[in-house]
Amino acid sequence: MSSVVLGYDESPGAERALRVALEVAAAFGEPLVLVFGAAAPGGAGEEYRAHREAVRQAGRGALARAVAAADEAGVPSTVEVVDEKPAQALLEAADRHGARVIIVGTWGEGPLRGALLGSTPHKLLHLSSVPVLCVPTGERA
Repeated sequence: MSSVVLGYDESPGAERALRVALEVAAAFGEPLVLVFGAAAPGGAGEEYRAHREAVRQAGRGALARAVAAADEAGVPSTVEVVDEKPAQALLEAADRHGARVIIVGTWGEGPLRGALLGSTPHKLLHLSSVPVLCVPTGERA
């Protein structure tokens, strides 16, 4: 069975991306896989471990709100907090769960900025073997 994979964090685009992902999952009758890439910057040591745990805790809190929204919409969901950078976490989850699509929010980065800074949507568009749906933050009239 296919699934819909959503990269979910506390970015400005996450809530709108969640709404779109719930619509897509419901339309196809597929489960939603909520993924939070929790890799902390840095290398090793006690400070790194403390930062990683703080990032994981924040991810679990954000994902709990997304699970509640999925439950309310009647969409079955699975949660993954992965110790990888977001793009890699999403690609791996998409492979494991047979994703129909990966959905991520964007928050106004232009193509040049995304290319230079290596944004998650930009990386996914170049690396994913499944379709990637990038949901813009702002509502358009």
